[in-house]
Amino acid sequence: MTAPAITAAYGGITAAGGYRAAGVACGLKPTGLDLALVVSDDVASAAGLFTTNRAVAAPVVVSREQLASSGGHARVIAVNSKCANACTGAEGTQAARAMAAATAAAIGCNPEHVLIASTGVIGMRLDTAKVVAGLNEAARHLSREAHLAAAQAIMTTDISHKEAAVHVTTPAGRFSIGGMVKGAGMIEPNLATMLGFLTTDAAVDPATLDRALREVARDTFNAITVDGEPSTNDTVFMLANGASGVAIGEATYASFVAGLHELCTVLAREIVRGGEGATKLVTVRVTGAETEDDARRTARLIANSPLVKTALYGGDPNWGRLVAVAGRAGVAFDPDRTVVRIGRVTLYDGRTIFVEREREAAAHLQGHEVEVSVDLGVGGAGAATMWTCDFSAEYVHINADYRT
Repeated sequence: MTAPAITAAYGGITAAGGYRAAGVACGLKPTGLDLALVVSDDVASAAGLFTTNRAVAAPVVVSREQLASSGGHARVIAVNSKCANACTGAEGTQAARAMAAATAAAIGCNPEHVLIASTGVIGMRLDTAKVVAGLNEAARHLSREAHLAAAQAIMTTDISHKEAAVHVTTPAGRFSIGGMVKGAGMIEPNLATMLGFLTTDAAVDPATLDRALREVARDTFNAITVDGEPSTNDTVFMLANGASGVAIGEATYASFVAGLHELCTVLAREIVRGGEGATKLVTVRVTGAETEDDARRTARLIANSPLVKTALYGGDPNWGRLVAVAGRAGVAFDPDRTVVRIGRVTLYDGRTIFVEREREAAAHLQGHEVEVSVDLGVGGAGAATMWTCDFSAEYVHINADYRT
């Protein structure tokens, strides 16, 4: 099969044909945009991934119901920031349903074709009057040019908006995939990310769309962590409206997944790069594991280790902390054959310690993008990559003052 040509595109969530967006200020935040709409001109196939946290937010409950009742179809995604509408009981569920109903009325679509998401402070009541007014205003300002406003409206502690898009050219024709995400803290999704929204103008049936999203999320949105804290609201939605005329079947599935994987990798890395208090984007690679699951488990533990993350912040090539985490991962591990590298510098190899190379490794850690790698030494083919960030004092300051 000929590999597809994948090129970067402009336009974020509206880069694909047949989508419009809006971002408005409805007053949930003291200042700034706080409500976003993403609308497909036609009913689209839809797929969603959600948090595995059992303290699940009301919008997650409602959107799961919407996807089930519609048979995997939607036309609009409505998102508010500042208020998570989580741990708010029956009143919160009622507010989430009211948000969905008001969105349908504002757009003029079937109520079951609305998906909703919220992000912000847990335990805060959603002001439905403000949301309804905002939805009506947003509906009046929908355009393909408003993708940036939509990406800004879903931000909380993010230092910048995060959007990207790609064009995918295949023998069957060209289609586009766009997206926007938010997330800076409470990032370890286990099926999604804080909030992520994807659109494509390829024609994809709901089952195939769900399959592709899950496959790609495993190595992108599920391969990032800022602090090991899955949120109550983690959600990823994807819409496919078929506006390009390119149909995705078995012959074109690999090309679709390739384009989606490239886009989601960019978005996932940007979440980590913009992590709360982060100064470094860190790639963690684990190889030589018995199985891929063993490698993923070890990489995740390394990526979440406060001792590792603080050493990275300080530029300390403390390879012993990497070995210690690998040794407690509960997977096959041979310290006599383990190899640890920081950047391209080998610091530990089968109990041989290269003290004289630490200065070179420390220099690598001064960069804004750094890499650490561990070979578990058991000779297996299992390998995995995770992306994380360092821990700085600013992370503590942000989360100590989050509500005040």
